[in-house]
Amino acid sequence: MSFYKKRWFGYSLVGITYIIAGILGLLIYKLLPYSFWLNLLIADVGATIFVFIISVLCKNSSVYDPYWSVQPIFILLAYLIKYGFSLSGILIFIIVSIWGIRLTANWCYTFYGMDYQDWRYVYLKEKTGVFYPVINFVGIHLVPTLIVYGCILPAVFVIRYQLEFNGLMIIGLALSFIFVTIQTISDIQMHSFRKSKTKGFIRNGLWKYSRHPNYLGEIGMWWGVGISLIGLSTSYWYLLFGALLNTLLFLFVSIPMADNRQSRKENFNEYKKQTRMLLPIRKNH
Repeated sequence: MSFYKKRWFGYSLVGITYIIAGILGLLIYKLLPYSFWLNLLIADVGATIFVFIISVLCKNSSVYDPYWSVQPIFILLAYLIKYGFSLSGILIFIIVSIWGIRLTANWCYTFYGMDYQDWRYVYLKEKTGVFYPVINFVGIHLVPTLIVYGCILPAVFVIRYQLEFNGLMIIGLALSFIFVTIQTISDIQMHSFRKSKTKGFIRNGLWKYSRHPNYLGEIGMWWGVGISLIGLSTSYWYLLFGALLNTLLFLFVSIPMADNRQSRKENFNEYKKQTRMLLPIRKNH
């Protein structure tokens, strides 16, 4: 099936998968009798399981990749429609939408078709062997869903409880926008570097002194969302756990995997000594 490798087919298959997953999630949410946050959690996991099944049938875990950025927009829009468009709710939805649309567009740019799969999944499959099905479900699908669920809960609470806007919220929103901008610039610079087919390590722009400025942007984005909620009501401080878990995911999983891959290149140790892990600030030697 030559069309299976075509981009249009991949986009169509993933799009249909996500429409069905969204409908399934809504049905689960409406049928459950629990608190809204627990209903949302169960519905989110249910939608993830459906996406996982499709990814297994397609033998491609990258079917799940856009879930990370599409799910938050869908969930927050549903809550806005249900509970109303307050100023604070609209603003936090806008910042999450900017992040989500940009990240989804980045996925579209790098997704070449159903025969393409993220290098991290290929790496995990090679390393885990017969245990890969478990790693695939838990590590690639379920854990990221739970972490993003935790990340968007502050925004859900802002919309659900119609929290009144105040100036302190601007601090969190501004931080999120700054970090989304960092992520956008770093991705554009990386795409340009790869397109040039230059060997070695990217050493210009935000990448000059940082090995992972794109990850810095992703981490900071969700701390900004959490701080936005705290600016409205400090009683919800515990909802920062999502941003914390997201940070730990990058520090102990994503960054080590990326560095391990880069270590195959010549002079990696020297490159590592000259650059910081996240902050694009010159190192003092």
